[in-house]
Amino acid sequence: MAYVRVALDVPLERVFDYRCDDAGPDDVGRLVVVPFGRGRKVGVVLALTDHPDVSEDRIRPVHRLARNLPVLPGPTLDLLRFCHRYYHHPLGATVANALPTALRRPDSPALGPRPAYRLSSGASAPSRVVPSSRAFAQHALMVRLADAGTIAAGDLAPAALRAARVLLKAGWIEQCAAIDAEPALPVLDAAHAQPAPTLELTSSQQQVIESVRATFGTFRCHLLHGVTGSGKTEVYLRLIEAALARGQQALLLVPEINLTPQLEAALEQRFGAASLVTLHSGIAEGERLQRWLRAVRGQAAIVAGTRLAVFTPLPRLGLVIVDEEHDSSYKQQEGLRYNARDAAIFLAKARAVPVLLGSATPSLESFAAARSGRYALLELPTRAASRPPQIRTITTHGVKLREGLAPAVVDALAAALQRGEQSLVFINRRGFAPTLFCHECGWVAPCPRCSARLTFHARGERLRCHHCGHEEAVARSCPSCGNQDLRALGEGTQRIERALQTRFPTARISRVDRDTTQRKHAFADLRREIGDNQVDILVGTQMLAKGHDFPRLTTVGVLGGDLALLAADFRAEERSFALLLQVAGRAGRAGLPGHVLIQTAFPDHPLYRAVVAQDYDGFAATQLALRSASGFPPSLYQALLRAEAATEAQVFAFLDAAKQAAAPIDPALTLYDPAPARIARVAGRWRGQLLLQSAVRAALHGFLDVWLPKLASNRVRWSIDVDPFDM
Repeated sequence: MAYVRVALDVPLERVFDYRCDDAGPDDVGRLVVVPFGRGRKVGVVLALTDHPDVSEDRIRPVHRLARNLPVLPGPTLDLLRFCHRYYHHPLGATVANALPTALRRPDSPALGPRPAYRLSSGASAPSRVVPSSRAFAQHALMVRLADAGTIAAGDLAPAALRAARVLLKAGWIEQCAAIDAEPALPVLDAAHAQPAPTLELTSSQQQVIESVRATFGTFRCHLLHGVTGSGKTEVYLRLIEAALARGQQALLLVPEINLTPQLEAALEQRFGAASLVTLHSGIAEGERLQRWLRAVRGQAAIVAGTRLAVFTPLPRLGLVIVDEEHDSSYKQQEGLRYNARDAAIFLAKARAVPVLLGSATPSLESFAAARSGRYALLELPTRAASRPPQIRTITTHGVKLREGLAPAVVDALAAALQRGEQSLVFINRRGFAPTLFCHECGWVAPCPRCSARLTFHARGERLRCHHCGHEEAVARSCPSCGNQDLRALGEGTQRIERALQTRFPTARISRVDRDTTQRKHAFADLRREIGDNQVDILVGTQMLAKGHDFPRLTTVGVLGGDLALLAADFRAEERSFALLLQVAGRAGRAGLPGHVLIQTAFPDHPLYRAVVAQDYDGFAATQLALRSASGFPPSLYQALLRAEAATEAQVFAFLDAAKQAAAPIDPALTLYDPAPARIARVAGRWRGQLLLQSAVRAALHGFLDVWLPKLASNRVRWSIDVDPFDM
């Protein structure tokens, strides 16, 4: 009697044994439907065993083995086991991340055999003479079935499906289960795969490509530090082309969904749509499943997607690329709190393929690894077709701002309009104003469910919480003192948009933030309008900062950059430097001179001096020295115990008990006192955290292995976050 060990998406640190008499070694990695409690669950077979962990009378049989679907191969299971161990997340819940949502439901039709048709046993082979009657579609289908043997119903056009129903009723054909063919070799369309003939590589680009190509077939992690506009995308395309020419697949990760349409267009133009699938959360469930299956079966040569795409099993993986590797979007903040960049490096090592991390502002962790020799450092120090933009700071001391805009910024926008060029006003805060304020008593509009202020949105005159979604009408008088002269304090994208419309009434102004891009394809439509020169001034958040190439955009004004200097997070300056250089990089990318103006009350701050000089190396060296002296990553390793509950007392009682349980395990680790989260209350629930640090990564994980099983609470929801980004 055979037993299978199954990983299920449950919050338990164990796998489950089931009976499956016909299971064999080829079923490891197979999806199964099994009974669980009073219901059923989808799981993945991790191993076969002759010795179950429970008595035989308690073992239940598998309902269904999904043999119509590809198995999760060994390297994918290895990656999932690594994430389970490193991020200390239940194995079954970790494995579920590798499955499209459509395959996680036990009643999903995709888990059963695909219906197909074949000629009935008594049917004779059809004549090759084409009939002239209405039976043409039926005859054509019979001929196809005689040639192919079986055809899946999903591969038939609507007319052929109608013909199949007629033939089935007449007994000429019969239904059967579709048999999936072995994965096809990725097809490289040579006509599309040739580099653009007019595009010449710079010597730096050529050197980078040759360095990475020399490591094909082996693992090597390369860090590509390329300034904005240096041609990193062209390097990616040439390397993907080289991988496809070897009959291999390429995985390209990007941080944001909004970057995928532009990237998809570039890949399709170079390689053809048939070679490519994109995977991200903006795709409908059924379509995502079909794309995932094409990738898993080897029928797609290129997979481009956001962080979850790193778990896509690729049978012929030959190259991994992580674009904008520094971006915090690669860090999952719920459930399995993995970093897709680090998972991609593990995947490349397990598959013995090169991985390329690209960024204009690499993370300090990656830069330190390159300086130590663990990563190969590759550089694109100059722009490929233009000069770098000129960056200067605009002091706000003694300057009267109009709706948050300094006169120098307004003058620069006016000059760009006169030249017929496009401009960007960047402020990383949506809404009309950060809060509603009473100047008589100091009252500000609070969120009743969060430790945060409500943001004033001019459209509909509403107050909204950007953390829990609470929304309410604007108060007509101060709830504290009755004053009716309430003011919108500070600036957001809506307020800046309105101010610019007043100042430049004939200009075509578009606002780009989460509020204006909720509609499907809204951002792609806006990109087309910008490319067609139908927009003069853009007002937007960090959605516009990454990877976009607007040839007519020459002028950038940055507002509100000083907020990062006041943040308590030790990564605040690193993030601010990266964001400012990324935003500045949108200017002057097509031969036109670029101008960037940054409003600040601290023009002499070292951060701004480094940005103006566009000196990443100097900034990174200074920051690494500060991190080492202060005891922060990457000089040591961190984990954060997060907790939330209905009351603040429950949160801190749990965290205090957790710290006491840690004391006898390993006194060499540093455990800080429990503290409130940065936003202590969200959606009515209180949140707190406990920080752990160690100079030795293995010691930290050894501690967590012993400590975490000791933690339990019926009232507190808790999780562990290894290598936390947001504290």
